[in-house]
Amino acid sequence: MNLARVAVASAGLFGAALMACGQEPFSKSTDKSTASIEAVEYLYPEQVTLAAGKASPVALHFRIAPGLHINSHSPKDDYLIPTAFSIPEGSGVKLENASYPAGAEFVLPADPGTKLSVYTKEFTVQAQFLAEPGDHLVKAKLRYQACDLTACMPPKTITVPIDIVGK
Repeated sequence: MNLARVAVASAGLFGAALMACGQEPFSKSTDKSTASIEAVEYLYPEQVTLAAGKASPVALHFRIAPGLHINSHSPKDDYLIPTAFSIPEGSGVKLENASYPAGAEFVLPADPGTKLSVYTKEFTVQAQFLAEPGDHLVKAKLRYQACDLTACMPPKTITVPIDIVGK
């Protein structure tokens, strides 16, 4: 009888060990797939031609993943991270100005007394670029913090590649 109990217990432990090993690759593959999904995606334009030496308007279009929101450029509290667009120095293009859409009022179910200013779905940044003559592959940046209804992810900066031709 003791031998039967040992066999059953051993089989149970062996089965549990197999299940644990079987779950490891699944969770690793899950991590990879969720890591590759960006909270914010740059949509367009990929290329623009501007008059060299003259500030020119360009509308930059972004999409936020379903179920997420990001703080607007002007969040309601100082501790919240604003969405901000920038162009690195030395790229041949200068960001003269950027206008952001007004954020939508958003209330979290867990904290109905707090109202946030956020972007959801799609939003557009109206930028004014000043380009030097020539073709410039600009690696602009968009910094944001994405959240769902229960938690926020760490702040992130994505690259916004734009080929800007100054003529």
